[in-house]
Amino acid sequence: MRTYSFSPERSLAVQLDEHDELAVYRNEFYVNPSMIYMDGNSLGLLSKRAEQAVLESLQDWREHAIDGWTAGQHPWYTLSERLGALVAPLVGAEPDQVIVTGSTTVNLHQLVATFYQPEGKRTKIVADELNFPSDIYALQSQLRIHGYSPEEHLIRVASRDGRFLDEEDIIAAMTDEVAMVVLPTILYRSGQILDMERLTAEAHARGILIGFDGCHSVGAIPHAFDEWDVDFAYWCNYKHLNGGPGAVGGLYVNRKHFGTLPGLAGWFGSDKSKQFDLEHQMTPAETAGAYQIGTPHVLSAAPLLGSLSIFAEAGIERIRRKSLLLTTYLMDLIAHELDGFGFTIGNPTDEKRRGGHVGLEHPEAARICKALKENKVIPDFRAPNMIRLAPVALYSSFTDVWEVVQRLKAIMAERQYEKFENQRNVVA
Repeated sequence: MRTYSFSPERSLAVQLDEHDELAVYRNEFYVNPSMIYMDGNSLGLLSKRAEQAVLESLQDWREHAIDGWTAGQHPWYTLSERLGALVAPLVGAEPDQVIVTGSTTVNLHQLVATFYQPEGKRTKIVADELNFPSDIYALQSQLRIHGYSPEEHLIRVASRDGRFLDEEDIIAAMTDEVAMVVLPTILYRSGQILDMERLTAEAHARGILIGFDGCHSVGAIPHAFDEWDVDFAYWCNYKHLNGGPGAVGGLYVNRKHFGTLPGLAGWFGSDKSKQFDLEHQMTPAETAGAYQIGTPHVLSAAPLLGSLSIFAEAGIERIRRKSLLLTTYLMDLIAHELDGFGFTIGNPTDEKRRGGHVGLEHPEAARICKALKENKVIPDFRAPNMIRLAPVALYSSFTDVWEVVQRLKAIMAERQYEKFENQRNVVA
């Protein structure tokens, strides 16, 4: 992917920006000119199209009131399905296999409640010790609901180095006592991409269902859930997809599982043609829509109408190419400019294994993040010692990346971070 000869001079960043085929999309976003935003893997920036979509949905409400369910620019009754069709190309699925609904954890609860069916000695769930806590809490909860001890029945595959997972270790945990595997597509700290295709094949060869948490990958890398035969997946839409704080989440269900009754049934999972028959016997949708639970959160889903139109134009392959170049350039600058300051690159350097951010480790990471914010750079801290820097292909420039490293170098050379406590803020 490297398509340039590295130079630490700012002129290279300017040159890369001049040849950036996605540079036009920067103007689509509200980029604060007084700061450099490197936290798009936690919360994406607001786009003008997302803002417009919300205003249009408000107009639908204002003008049509209750008839907004079937009238207006963005009818609410089928909004979740419409958004699912827009997300589907980003995860490598057909439109009816994707639905925008719920939240990450609610959707995980739904999927596990539906597909975790312990039988005989197959009672255990495989996860990993590096996953985001919310997933682990949900899995522990589901095991308790089924009457099993999480301490005994939730297997958390250990990391050999505290940064990465080895697929061999995950596969070794797929014993004949395992009913389900739930893993992240990308590890949230280190940005490691797991080999989803291989893990799915290995799980299925052992008669095990497997699902993935795509929170840190959807909108950042291409997927092929259908081709890989993944059983299910779920994700948030407020990170790389720029759906806004509290944006409605998404889920994927493989077509081969259509017809499986939802473990957590709700009215909006009904067949749309029968939903208003209001029968007490549910007729589930014959699509991923069956796994909706409640009424669409229209005003929290509306921003995605605008945001996803940008992705449809830009294309996930072009987004991935620029993202890799941005993170490669960032790592090259770090190696050249920050040598001797005690930093360690904590993410994969292999492009096939690297997600959309650079994980920079340092013993003083928490206070360095505070100093970066004082210097108008917005990073992200992850305990115990990780500074995550996420240049986002749609709105970050190469000049941004160059400037971030220069400011970080000054912080370290001048020891500016020493004025802060090396403790995270309440929200990190």
